[in-house]
Parts: sequence; structure tokens; C-alpha cells
Amino acid sequence: MWLSIKFTILVLCLIGAVSLAMISGVAHISAADILTALSELFGELAESGHVKTIIIWDVRLPRILLGGLTGACLAITGAAIQGLFRNPLADPALIGVSSGAALVAAFSIVFGSMFGAVTGYWLFIPFVAFLGGLVATWLVMWLGSSVNGTSVSLMLLAGIAINAVAIAGVGTISYLSNEAQLRSVTFWALGSFSDADWRAVGLSSAILGVVLLLCRETHNLNAIILGESEARHLGVEVEYLKKKIVVLTALGTGVAVSLAGIIAFIGLVVPHLIRLSMSADHRVLLPASALLGAILVICADTVSRVVVAPAELPVGIVTSLIGGPFFIYLIIRQKQRTELD
Repeated sequence: MWLSIKFTILVLCLIGAVSLAMISGVAHISAADILTALSELFGELAESGHVKTIIIWDVRLPRILLGGLTGACLAITGAAIQGLFRNPLADPALIGVSSGAALVAAFSIVFGSMFGAVTGYWLFIPFVAFLGGLVATWLVMWLGSSVNGTSVSLMLLAGIAINAVAIAGVGTISYLSNEAQLRSVTFWALGSFSDADWRAVGLSSAILGVVLLLCRETHNLNAIILGESEARHLGVEVEYLKKKIVVLTALGTGVAVSLAGIIAFIGLVVPHLIRLSMSADHRVLLPASALLGAILVICADTVSRVVVAPAELPVGIVTSLIGGPFFIYLIIRQKQRTELD
């Protein structure tokens, strides 16, 4: 009963976040304008290029959809990784996918313009960033593998090492770039939806498949929380589950990062908020995290568009301002628990 009510509240909050994002910005859009745009979608006025109709359909709606899909992906993969690693401080960035994507994207922006001219710049950068995230994840999995299977501890250590190398690489490339290239590299480092369009939304639709496949693993994730030995006794193929969760996380996060850049702390903060307010059961945790992640990213993007208008603040800064203090709170809470034990 209470869970149904809380899910309903999340859905209503998502509708509210979308509505607020639609009307907020430099150009004022009213509810009447949105209704007019809906009625004009196939009408003559839409074809003639009515300004507010264009803003709604070609600017704000793609941005909202991309933000919602990105937030849902980062949050649900964060919840899955925390369950798999049995570590409340785990994050999709720990497997190297975000930093790997950012490194390859930065390299392509500064040194790969000749390839972008052939492939199409808008598609080339997301594509190579996605490949960079997958390569970084493969390295983490390879370094974390042993004779006895995949070691979670080794994967965490490998992820930290890959992240450190990738961040150093991004810093070096930024130092070698010119002013225009540096602004593009900053986009990947801090995250932004300023380039969102319907092509990006189409590419991001792959996130829906990742979300659905992760939701099918809720029973196995509940089992592995008890420990790997207990999960095996319950019939869970632990090694297969590890690889599947990591690969799905890499795919989803790779797509999100390739289109929007690095948006920090969503995968860390959102699952904790759901555990505190709803349930730690992955059957609830994963879908609720997806909803709340979408809400937070859409709201953060709205703030980033409004707070320094007509300029834009990178959305990653807004999420870091929220997630940083919460991360410190988690560390203090973990420290207090350790001292009590």
C-alpha cells in the first residue's frame, strides 16, 4: 500500500519536473503555449516556424527526454553496482566507463577532427566516447579476473587505477588544446545537455533496454547481497551475474556519458535516498531509482539553465553540489557504524 503511494508520488514528481523544465528558461513558455504547440504539431503554424512551438519541440522537449533517460540510467546502474559489490559507496564511475569515455572524447575533440569530418561530428564523438567507456570497462574486468573468477576487490582497485590514468589524460589533453577545444572538453568533464536534439534522443533510447534488463536481475541481486556462497546455494550463477551487471552498466553509462558528458554523484546518491525512504529490496530499489534519477537530473538541468541565464551552468556542477555533501555524510555515517562495531 505505502509502496504504491510512494511510487505514485515519484511519478507525479516526474510529471512536475518535466512541466517545470518545459516552462523555465530564457524564453518564457506558458501552459497555454504548450497546449498550442500540441495542437499545432501537424498544423500550418508549426510548419511556418512559430518561435515558441520550435522552442518546445526542437529545444526543450529533446533536452528533457535526454536528461530523464540519462538520470534514470545513471541511477539504476548505480543501484545495481552497489548491490553487486555489496558496497554502499560504489558508483558506475568505479568501473572506469565514465573516465574512459571522457578520455577518448577529449582526445577526439582535440586531435580527431579529420575523422569527425568524414563520419559526421555529432555522431563521431558519442561513438568513440562509447567505445572508450567499453574499453576501460574491459580493462577493469580483465584486471579483476583471477583463476577463481572475478574478484570484486580487484575490480574496485583496477577501476580506481583506470580512473586516475584517464583523468590525468584528460588534464594533459586540456593543457594542449586551444580555447574552442577546451570548451568542448569541459563539456565532457562537467556534463551538459546543451547539444540535445532528437538524434541524441534516438541514440539514448538504448538506455531503455539496459533499464529493463537490469530490472530482470532484481531477484539475483537480492540473493547476492547475502554473500556469494549463499547466492550460489540459491541457484544464482554468480560469475555470469557479475559480468552481466558490469557489461549492462558499461553499455548504459557509456551511452549516457557519450551524449551528455560526466554527470557526477547521481549513481551514488539516488539509490541511498530510495533505501532511506522506500526499501532496500532491489525489486523496489531499481525502478524507483530510475524514476528519482530522472527527476533529479531534469531538475538539475533546469537549475543550470536558469541560475546564470542567459548563460548555462554545466549540469555536472549542480549534481556535484548536491552529491558532494551527501557523499561526505555517507562517509561519516559509515565511520560511526564502524566505531560502534
